[in-house]
Amino acid sequence: MLLIACPYCGERPETEFRYAGEAHIARPHDPSALNDDEWVDFLYQRANPKGLHVERWRHIHGCARFFNAVRDTVSDRIFKTYEAGEPRPDVNAVAADVLAKESER
Repeated sequence: MLLIACPYCGERPETEFRYAGEAHIARPHDPSALNDDEWVDFLYQRANPKGLHVERWRHIHGCARFFNAVRDTVSDRIFKTYEAGEPRPDVNAVAADVLAKESER
């Protein structure tokens, strides 16, 4: 079972969480000014990378709060979780830091 570290509650089993899409999506300031193609892009076009990805998650069976996570979509490994509203980290630096700390053990 995958364990996810909620930044508010601590580490819990994955069954307590729900994926909530890509994180750090810029919302339009004036949605009514968008044409149909721009609106479709905003609503549906998301990155779907093979590798490191920044995602939103919700702890539905705990604090019910949203948070962000840096996850490798290939291995399903979560390298970092952080509170909603914090700036997007450099995902490659986060992964390199975690792997370097593990190799020191």
